[in-house]
Amino acid sequence: MKLEGIHHVTAICADAPRNVRFYAGTLGLRLVKRTVNQDDPTVYHLFYADEEGSAGADITFFEYPGTPRGSAGEGMVHTVIWRVGSPGSLDFWGERLEREGFTAERSGDVLSFHDPEGLRHELVVYDGGERPLVARAPDVPIEHALQGFHGVRAYASDPERSRPLLEEHLGFEPSGPQQWLVAGEDRSGFYAYDEPPDTPPVPGAGTVHHVAFASRPEDHGRWRERALAGGAAVTPIIDRHYFRSIYFREPSGVLFEIATLGPGFAVDEPPERLGERLSLPPRFEPLRGRLEQTLKPLPDPRAERTGKVRS
Repeated sequence: MKLEGIHHVTAICADAPRNVRFYAGTLGLRLVKRTVNQDDPTVYHLFYADEEGSAGADITFFEYPGTPRGSAGEGMVHTVIWRVGSPGSLDFWGERLEREGFTAERSGDVLSFHDPEGLRHELVVYDGGERPLVARAPDVPIEHALQGFHGVRAYASDPERSRPLLEEHLGFEPSGPQQWLVAGEDRSGFYAYDEPPDTPPVPGAGTVHHVAFASRPEDHGRWRERALAGGAAVTPIIDRHYFRSIYFREPSGVLFEIATLGPGFAVDEPPERLGERLSLPPRFEPLRGRLEQTLKPLPDPRAERTGKVRS
């Protein structure tokens, strides 16, 4: 039984329209689900991924309008790493980001940059055999499209506290100093720690809320048992409509989720129309009228960049 790499990464933003323009516009991802935070349905939960809405390429955001910018520190993920196909893709993204007003720094086969609210990303050249998870943005050549997650980096002052849970109970495989590979039959990703800054962590806009790892549905209950056996305080299994989830903090303080591969985002929208309208799990449908009046309208970067208005 193995976890299938990273399922998704969830972060916080303060401005949903700006967030959409960056992730679906600048980065060329597909907005595959516009819904609400199921623990606070008054705010957006936005999901971006490849064209199919695959786990492994899914970065999501809770929008809390006006929340101050945060800063990553002890017990928080600080960098999200994506795959691209070639050094030429790094050239493409460096030029594109700079053209759109974002500073990009190149170091060998790594390109780093921050989103509009300060969340740090890296692009790395990947030459392994896993299927690229790409979106079809109108102005991003398919050979340069982001190909899904490669890993995440977190801050921890004493990573050894986390080793027993990660290795003995969750099946993380050591792959470097304070770094582990999370690999299943189809997908892999890495999880790593760095020394934290001297400043305290400040959750807020531009920070990661949690990282989720992918479970086959039939294994989900056993992963809960394993996390419990490792001493984690694990939630019950929660039905998130698009997948099922458990949550717990690993010993270094990072909030983990283990989420199932499915049923997926097409349970309430046809695949060709993902993310075009507000989708609500059934228990929130009675709130639709009020939510549609209070949530901000969102732009459509794909239409804006092709000059087309989607009907």
